[in-house]
Amino acid sequence: MESLNPLTHLEARVLAAIERHIRAEGVAPTISELAGNLRLKSKGTVHRYVQSLIAKGRLERHGNGWRGLRIVGLAMPEPTSNIQHLPTPQNSASLSRISADSNVEQPMTVPAEVSKETTGDFRIPLLGRIAAGQPIEAIEDANYLDLAAFFIGPDRYALRVTGESMIDVGILDGDTVILRKQNTANTGDIVVALIDGQEATLKRLGDTIDGVVELIPENQSMPTMRYDAGRVSFQGVLVGQLRSY
Repeated sequence: MESLNPLTHLEARVLAAIERHIRAEGVAPTISELAGNLRLKSKGTVHRYVQSLIAKGRLERHGNGWRGLRIVGLAMPEPTSNIQHLPTPQNSASLSRISADSNVEQPMTVPAEVSKETTGDFRIPLLGRIAAGQPIEAIEDANYLDLAAFFIGPDRYALRVTGESMIDVGILDGDTVILRKQNTANTGDIVVALIDGQEATLKRLGDTIDGVVELIPENQSMPTMRYDAGRVSFQGVLVGQLRSY
């Protein structure tokens, strides 16, 4: 097996860090804990290497989220400490946190309107395309990417993501998502859904059948959430995402 699926140096580091955490705590680390242990700023890099280790048969998932990671062939020890998820601090009006897991949180306060007054130039040069597959010729052009058109306006607001139920579409714990404030949504949209007027979560909107709304996590280890339509309202639709490296 080793000869068929050799690990890169970084893959080996990630696997070793996961094993150390499991032996010490009895559970796998979250993406934030793993990034901290490896001294990596990019959670996207951590996610990529974990997915590579799963593809190579070194890791597998049991249950929900990162806590459900298991090293193939390694027996799980008894936990030596209680790892608890602390409650999120009181949400702010402009930038709050939105749960991306099945355990939804208290609703955020969505501002009625974001200031229309902006200063400075919110454009950056768009110099062409870069291949993430086969190389292509690098071409410069004179276009600009207007960031204000994506992220700024009276109907936009930002939320910080907590949780891992949207990782399969690249929305990771700690990312910032930009939403367009609206109370309607189409099937397939990624939405901020408010449950019973009290709890908010970020999910993909599925079908509404016989008065039941489907909220679908983008994490194959998590089940679809279903609620009577009268219990669900919408606070926004995803339009963009920010992540620093």
